[in-house]
Amino acid sequence: MSDTAVEKCALALLLAAHGERSSGAMNAGIARLAADLRGRHIVQEVAIGFIKGIPTITESVRALHADEILVYPLFLADGYFTRTRLPELLQDASAADRHRRVRILPPLGLHPSLAPLIVERLVGTARARGIAPAHAAVILLSHGSRTDPASRNAAELIAAEVRQRASFLAVRVALLEESPSLREAASDLSGAIFVFGLFAGEGMHGAGDAPRLVEELRRADAVFAGNVASLDGIADLIAAAVARARLAP
Repeated sequence: MSDTAVEKCALALLLAAHGERSSGAMNAGIARLAADLRGRHIVQEVAIGFIKGIPTITESVRALHADEILVYPLFLADGYFTRTRLPELLQDASAADRHRRVRILPPLGLHPSLAPLIVERLVGTARARGIAPAHAAVILLSHGSRTDPASRNAAELIAAEVRQRASFLAVRVALLEESPSLREAASDLSGAIFVFGLFAGEGMHGAGDAPRLVEELRRADAVFAGNVASLDGIADLIAAAVARARLAP
């Protein structure tokens, strides 16, 4: 970047995600999202930073030139990582530049337009299989935590939105790290079940655990409908959030 370009960089966007350090970790979806947002020219710089992965939050913040950074957390809940760990990392990364302003926006999972995108995917999945939504159940699979209710609460809020927007036979929440498990949530359901993953990335949970757990149900009528990471329109949500933030005092 030239010196002239650096001087013009007033605002940057940092997509903050959990990421993975494991061999073959799949963060390509977030890279595509960043490329999409760069092409919209809504800010002067767009970067990615991972809490667990490369580039780290610290590396990405220090590589940016803008005087102000908007941080968009690609998390489905406002839990430990968004409330505690991410602010800590951002504070450490920007400590050397006290004139730089860093603002953390609400996480993806709290965006009011996320639930409609999920409903659109679920209804489309039903129609593609010739099934009326009223004859199918939905299970939203989330991470969960035995120590922090944020993941469960966020999943329940999204489930309530899905119930209001579509007439599915049932809409339930299942969790990876606490009860009910996917198997427990599906145990008394008959007919088609569409399982949707509340995961913002394509890593171990989104691309590994979610489809594996659906397969382990051993039900021909259980369908994995994808994750949040695979939804069309996520870039639109983030662009809208950035536009609102730019107008905020």
